[in-house]
Amino acid sequence: MPVILHQSPGHQCLMFSDLADESGGEAVQSNQFLIVDDGTGAIIDPGGNLAYSELYLTMTRHFPPHKLSAILASHADPDIVASLDRWTTSTPNAKIYVSTVWERFIPHFCKPGKTVGRIVGIPDPGMRIRIGSHDLVALPAHFLHAEGNFQFYDPISKILFSGDLGVSMVSGEIARTPVSSLATLLPRMEAFHRRYMVSNKVLRLWADMVSTLDIQMLVPQHGAPLTGPAIGEFIAWVRELQCGIDLMGPRHYQVPA
Repeated sequence: MPVILHQSPGHQCLMFSDLADESGGEAVQSNQFLIVDDGTGAIIDPGGNLAYSELYLTMTRHFPPHKLSAILASHADPDIVASLDRWTTSTPNAKIYVSTVWERFIPHFCKPGKTVGRIVGIPDPGMRIRIGSHDLVALPAHFLHAEGNFQFYDPISKILFSGDLGVSMVSGEIARTPVSSLATLLPRMEAFHRRYMVSNKVLRLWADMVSTLDIQMLVPQHGAPLTGPAIGEFIAWVRELQCGIDLMGPRHYQVPA
């Protein structure tokens, strides 16, 4: 069953956290999101083929998938968009929104011709995307961790769908429960962020940007949502985090013996 992140008249945000089988330890846990507004909807980071069937079937209990108007991809990793070939069949009218950096790579996930006229490249500064009666905001999050990367802010629910920023490596069951204290998640966050975020400079730029927004919940693509004090604690933590190229030196670039 999905987690209801927000529900108000005409507007709903759902999170699906446990659709891929993690029992074998071969695939990382991932979240998929559905936003419904005024009779239409958008899916954010629909995931890979491991999640597609369960996501499609579960979604039908809440919203007819063929009425989706948008498929939003924070970037082009397989756990984000590997199922696009199947989604392009089941959602014939949905546009695919992805960074202009990746728009010519996305067709490689699909059969020839299936993405013609359907991909909308998000420019580097971001854009507003109309879903039903309201806009979602595509926020620049480049190099966090992908070269062309966007997060999606919903001004109605005040949820920031943050992609790979804010990730915690937990099970799908644990990911269902929002966390209000960052300390409980840090042991499951730190190694990931040090490796996958590119530099502290970019994290500081991001922190300055999102500090201007009213964020009631920060929901990553992997792991548990952050709410309450945990949001400010996370922003403060990443401001000081050394990561990515900050940690690289000559010992990391040597010819193997």
